[in-house]
Amino acid sequence: MPKYYEEKEKDRRACAGIREDLRTCLLECACIKEGGSVKHCLREGFCKGLQVTFFECKRSMLDNRARFRGRKGY
Repeated sequence: MPKYYEEKEKDRRACAGIREDLRTCLLECACIKEGGSVKHCLREGFCKGLQVTFFECKRSMLDNRARFRGRKGY
């Protein structure tokens, strides 16, 4: 069976759900559809809430207290 028919393996990385939501938001925004780059669209402020949440989730991985409290954004 060809690779493109195989089901995509579930992303088990940290903050995977937020990463996927941010990716979907960026792909659907008007900035990308008009030919802008992802970096440019993020600087313009598109999907700002998800961007901040993703940053907080990644930053909480470095926080020792997160072992007890859990990662932010979940």
